[in-house]
Amino acid sequence: MSKALEGIKILDMTHVQSGPSATQLLGYLGADVIKIELPGRGDITRAQLRDIPDVDSLYFTMLNCNKRSVTLNLKSEKGKEIFTRLIEFCDVMVENFAPGVLDRQGFTWERIQQLNPRLIYASIKGFGEGPYVDFKAYETIAQAMGGSMSTTGFEDGVPLATGSQIGDSGTGIHCVAGILAALLQREKSGRGQRMEVAMQDSVLNLCRVKLRDQQRLAHGPLTEYPTKQFGDFVPRSANASGGGQPGATLKCAPGGQNDYVYVIIQPPGWAPLMNLIGKPELIEDPEFATPQARIDKLERCFGLIEEWTQTRGKWEVLAAMNKQDIPCGPIMSTKELIEDESLRSRGMVVEVAHPERGNFTTLGCPMMLSDSPVEVFSSPLLGEHTEEILAEVMGYDKARVEQLREEGVV
Repeated sequence: MSKALEGIKILDMTHVQSGPSATQLLGYLGADVIKIELPGRGDITRAQLRDIPDVDSLYFTMLNCNKRSVTLNLKSEKGKEIFTRLIEFCDVMVENFAPGVLDRQGFTWERIQQLNPRLIYASIKGFGEGPYVDFKAYETIAQAMGGSMSTTGFEDGVPLATGSQIGDSGTGIHCVAGILAALLQREKSGRGQRMEVAMQDSVLNLCRVKLRDQQRLAHGPLTEYPTKQFGDFVPRSANASGGGQPGATLKCAPGGQNDYVYVIIQPPGWAPLMNLIGKPELIEDPEFATPQARIDKLERCFGLIEEWTQTRGKWEVLAAMNKQDIPCGPIMSTKELIEDESLRSRGMVVEVAHPERGNFTTLGCPMMLSDSPVEVFSSPLLGEHTEEILAEVMGYDKARVEQLREEGVV
């Protein structure tokens, strides 16, 4: 069975996380991803947060599956010659360098267009054009400047970063969407184009409900927030649901760090919820019977539910509430997720064999296409495919590649 992006060649000039997360997804979808790395060092994450000495880190392996690696020194003339041919050879180029890096190497967008008018050139930056364009961007800086941190945490605490990588991997997913759109447009126009996505913009896009709430503030307090006093900006939302239905994180037995469930009170769910926790008298009680009546008593409502959840384990709570069609989800730890059999059976959590570290666990493709099943294979060793790729692209034989190695070109 063919893959969705079979035949599409990606020139992967990315490093660390935002870019590699994008190109890995393209590889999962069947594209041939050619990762360009510095001779002798490679992507800096190969050596970051190592758990096994002198072996590629999990940071690298979990972001670079389904790729081929070629080492190339772009500061050498022969390296630039090879890179020129790779631009002509590929359909998409992805990079997440600081602004102007490739321009200074002589590869401006104008020149790239001349070399390959059908190439899609995708850039990931920290910030778009404007006063922040030259700022260095990291995951938490993108969260700070994209609206996430100011709205995350509790009212009486400091702004918090989320554990999910919405700045890096979130931007990578936005980049994939742009690349796929550009590929589709190329089918109609015959032309490539330049596409840029900024980390700040991507985080902001994921915080759109907070911009919704900023505008709602002009018409009064935000009743779904736990905040009592409102200023002229959206406050931190603690564990409020962020939608029209109130929700809360409730303790379960035996009371460990992740022994919690998240419960949402929908209007149709009030009666079955009260029956479940043994409070049927509150179903028709005018103090609680309607969403409007409950709105200023949510703390008390969830307190009553928590009295019941604290007597049961979170999985027991989940089973009981789902049986009554009450929205509920257990707080799942990283250990529970990596061991979850349903995620493994669906190919979302997979075991991959690595030539040096042995098996490691990584994530599969979250986009599951019926006609394009994903097979995850190991991240490449540094320069593992240099000889293979130079034979395909340049027609070089083994002796020529060895000579280039001696010269420091690859």
